[in-house]
Amino acid sequence: MIRFSIPPKSPCTNPGNKIQIYFPTVYYSIGPIADFIYVFQIWNLILKLDRCNPAAEMEPSNPRDILDLIRNLDLVDYLASCGISPQRIRGNDFWYLSPIRHETEASFKINRKLNRWYDYGIGKGGNLIDFAIIHQGTSIKELIKNMSGSGHLRPHRLAFPETQHHADHKMEIIGNVSLRSDSLMRYIQERRVSISIADEYCREITFKVRDRSYLAIGFANDQGGLELRNPYFKGSSSPKDITSILSGNKEVMVFEGFMDFLTFRTLNRGIGPDSVDFVVLNGISLFERALPKFKAHEKVSLFLDNDPPGKNLTQYAVSLDPKFNDQSGLYDGHKDLNDWATKIGLKPYRTTRRLNHRQ
Repeated sequence: MIRFSIPPKSPCTNPGNKIQIYFPTVYYSIGPIADFIYVFQIWNLILKLDRCNPAAEMEPSNPRDILDLIRNLDLVDYLASCGISPQRIRGNDFWYLSPIRHETEASFKINRKLNRWYDYGIGKGGNLIDFAIIHQGTSIKELIKNMSGSGHLRPHRLAFPETQHHADHKMEIIGNVSLRSDSLMRYIQERRVSISIADEYCREITFKVRDRSYLAIGFANDQGGLELRNPYFKGSSSPKDITSILSGNKEVMVFEGFMDFLTFRTLNRGIGPDSVDFVVLNGISLFERALPKFKAHEKVSLFLDNDPPGKNLTQYAVSLDPKFNDQSGLYDGHKDLNDWATKIGLKPYRTTRRLNHRQ
């Protein structure tokens, strides 16, 4: 065995970060295992030499610089390091059960392209700092201290791929015809929706899950997926998306679900695509996807649910732009417009009069 050493008292001092490196003893011997050990040790030596390079990347010591670095860390990977995994992934959108409250349906989203999160259940969002302060219950000072010593300041992108696609339901559509089933007709009438209005926008869908067939009312979205409803089932087929009915009008009316949209059209036959545009979110989690649709409109009327997620989203939208306005007062005291119509009855003249007054 041949052994040689680099003198251990030859420090390399980097004026930029004040780090001193003492070179280790390097061994060399003949044989494949020894060669591997030698290469491994030399590689470690090269890495340490790189720390002596003033141009090498250094972790910041200024609190503002540290905050900037924390703010730009990958949120998806940060949650993964906390043991939090997404429930589903669609393109750049990662959906989670909220890490900051209890819920059973994922409504906490990270847009990886923007590197921002939003919790639809509480109507709040932001960057990694905003999340970590809420999630850890800590101050900014404590956050800097904790993350500086935990290795979190070294960004990485290893936890998840950039894009994945997840099917909500393993279902097969085996039939798509006009509405004709007596049971579905009764269901539409029980929801106080006009059969003719439902027939204009909906189809009768037969779908199969695990070798069993079912009937449902189908409402198509912009990508060809379907929102599915019957008296015992509420679901959707992939792909999930909003439904937009746009004719270039100045006002757009936004509904959380298609039953509310059908109820509105039943109550207000004179307010249709010739006078206003319509967007059905098919779930509040798709609100941000709908935002580009609203850019050309002067007025955006929101008919969202009166539950906490719906109210939070309404407040968030109104804060974005004064052209967003809340119309949930029309069915105050009820979960949504369809719930009001079902329990109170049809009052189209009062509703139409109030709507026309605002135009």
